Amino acid sequence: MGDEFEHRSTAELLTMHAAIMEELRSRRVLRSANNPTGDLAEHLFCAAFGWHQVANSVKGYDATGDNGLRYQIKGRRNHRRNKSRQLSAIRDLDGFDVLAVVLFDRVTRAALVPTATVRRETTYVEHTNSHKFMARKRIWNIEGVLDVTDKLQGVV
Repeated sequence: MGDEFEHRSTAELLTMHAAIMEELRSRRVLRSANNPTGDLAEHLFCAAFGWHQVANSVKGYDATGDNGLRYQIKGRRNHRRNKSRQLSAIRDLDGFDVLAVVLFDRVTRAALVPTATVRRETTYVEHTNSHKFMARKRIWNIEGVLDVTDKLQGVV
């Protein structure tokens, strides 16, 4: 993959990166200028399930379903340099009904995790005043967790 980029200068690569990010925003895949992992995760779930994204300023959840459920959406990009499955901080365990998790380079695994399971599987981190959730392989085997990998793969 790197061969097509190795002859490019750093400035050219950064310009291409910025242009790609702008194009993804114009296609409504991304909605912020932040790391695209979270925005892409939200896009995938909302497109796959018809959920409605809430404003970025809403605390505790990212989308709602027609069923009235509130979904906190987290993504983790798989990378050969960092194999961790730790998701970004969960600040409010009471703010959502279901945690929607996707691991991707391309969509590798995705699941809907009930809040009760999230509560059992998180660790409180005092210095960030948040909860840490690891999307370990065993999570997909817990009763009540719904594997939705195929559904999200159909969106990409």
